[in-house]
Amino acid sequence: MERHTGGCRCGAIRFEATSKPFYAAYCHCSDCRRASGAPVAAFVGFLSADVTFVDFEGSTYGEHPIQRSFCPTCGAPIAYRDARISEQVFFMIGAMDHPEQYPPTMHGYAGSQLPFVHIADGLPRKKSNTVPRPGES
Repeated sequence: MERHTGGCRCGAIRFEATSKPFYAAYCHCSDCRRASGAPVAAFVGFLSADVTFVDFEGSTYGEHPIQRSFCPTCGAPIAYRDARISEQVFFMIGAMDHPEQYPPTMHGYAGSQLPFVHIADGLPRKKSNTVPRPGES
């Protein structure tokens, strides 16, 4: 069984996923920038059914269908969920115990990338999101 673990900065939130991640990508959208406090965010995705939190999932905020979680003690961002794809959860790569194991494979919202951010990695760049939602083409 695979085991992927992570948590917040202070240790109040711990989680694990017991399957391979199906996704790893950068997001350049303004919402992710504001939520992370960084010029670009990076996420790793797992199936929700394979994710377990130890004791506490954290506090949440967001407007339906989006929900973000964070640690109310240290403020660290933890995860992103979208009710339209509730079978998936996306963790901040920086919240993983071994972030080096999850190299992004694409860039999302590349049209919103800040002009001073230069990541010359040759990865595909999409103008909008990188995870399909029902009803979107």
